[in-house]
Amino acid sequence: MERQTLAAAAGNASAREKQGTDDWLEAEAAGGDDEYSVERHGRLVSASRQITGVPAVQFLHAAEGQERFFWRDGRQDIAFAGMGVAAHMIGYGAGRIPAIQRQASLLFSHAEAGPVSGADGESTLAEPRLFGGFAFRENFVPDITWTGFHPAHFILPHFQLVTQGDQSWLTINALLPAEEKASDNLPLLEEALEIRIQSLYGLNEQLDGGLTEPDSSGGSEPCREAEIDYPLPFSEWSKMIGTARRTFAATPLRKVVLSRIAQLRAQQPFDILRALTRLCALYPACYTFLFEPQPGNGFLGSTPELLVQVRGKELETMALAGSIQRGASAAEDAALAGALMASAKDRHEHGLVVDALRSCLLPLTERLDMADEPTVLSLRNIQHLHTPVKGRLWRQEGVLPLVKALHPTPAMGGTPRDLALDFIQSHEPTLRGWYAAPVGWIDRNMDGAFAVAIRSAVVQKERAWAYAGAGITRDSLPRAEWEETEWKFQPIVTSLVGN
Repeated sequence: MERQTLAAAAGNASAREKQGTDDWLEAEAAGGDDEYSVERHGRLVSASRQITGVPAVQFLHAAEGQERFFWRDGRQDIAFAGMGVAAHMIGYGAGRIPAIQRQASLLFSHAEAGPVSGADGESTLAEPRLFGGFAFRENFVPDITWTGFHPAHFILPHFQLVTQGDQSWLTINALLPAEEKASDNLPLLEEALEIRIQSLYGLNEQLDGGLTEPDSSGGSEPCREAEIDYPLPFSEWSKMIGTARRTFAATPLRKVVLSRIAQLRAQQPFDILRALTRLCALYPACYTFLFEPQPGNGFLGSTPELLVQVRGKELETMALAGSIQRGASAAEDAALAGALMASAKDRHEHGLVVDALRSCLLPLTERLDMADEPTVLSLRNIQHLHTPVKGRLWRQEGVLPLVKALHPTPAMGGTPRDLALDFIQSHEPTLRGWYAAPVGWIDRNMDGAFAVAIRSAVVQKERAWAYAGAGITRDSLPRAEWEETEWKFQPIVTSLVGN
């Protein structure tokens, strides 16, 4: 099957997605080339070493022209970065999440690793991780915008850097023929690791501080000349919301999240790394990510929303729905936050997400802790209603079953889920791709963390497509929801084009 043909196919999006799903499911059932197996692809062997003085931005700069991956949890001051590819894992259709679970379990269950050289801290952070995510819909087929992306796609980087606080580890991952002994190859891996480390140290000296993160004002870079177009006019947006409100009155649909895009075009390729470092600086408490499966073609963003994190039996998630802008002064900021807390529309929208999380998680947990009232989460340009959720699972099965159970929450799709997804597919004019979908990482215990990929854009060299959405309920007003999406475009557009 030619994926490039599918990616370039024109015509009705719904029909294209259905046909592509059928084709891809047939390919997977036939044991397509993308299905990882130890016998065909090899056994994972890793070597790690503790290092100093190599920030993630320098590491990713050294990976220019290669596949690159990044995840930063600003709350825990931890960042993972990867370059190159040791292994791909891809899943299709309704079975895409179980397919990734199966392939990842097989990869890690046969993995071997040497000791972590120089480790004097939590060396388990150096263990290999898969980076990737999922499309919003299971029947996703990429159009030209999303060339190189799949319904589910995870990559084990060839080199992986993790930093937490002032500690860093570099790991090399490789797949060896299943019959070869890891002990025979570890010296070669350690030699390759040392060569890479010396190369990174040399790059640091060469740059001598020339590549740094911008300060929190975001003003360290001049504006990039770029054309920005919003292809969905307000009149069509208003009609779409009117249709949703009539649907609420006639069916059990109670909420639907609708999105629109901003198209950006520049005279030269967008600097993905510069955009990524700006996001880290401007939104330090968010989850910042990059998945760049082809050099120059990447999906990046900085999202405040955690879908789920699992460590053993412990889980963490959140409800994040209901939004208002920031104020120009502390007093105005507080007044806006108070208005958000008092808004019947926003409290209703937030409550739908809380109720859905509770309904989904109660059967899966022996303990579930949810606050009775939301708080206000304030970001650089927007404020949200926020309810943190923690719990203890009955069974230890890893993070992916929770991803499958939770995605999409009413904060990204709507409620009831099936009716909301049908409405989105019938009425949104553009393909969401990986927007509003889970992106994150999986470790060798099948634990991991996934954020919801909002405040994001997909970049193809000189072109980019940014996404923003709003939760529509019975009380939604088209102009207010339009303005909300304008606030939500700001983080990713600013990161790409400057102030």
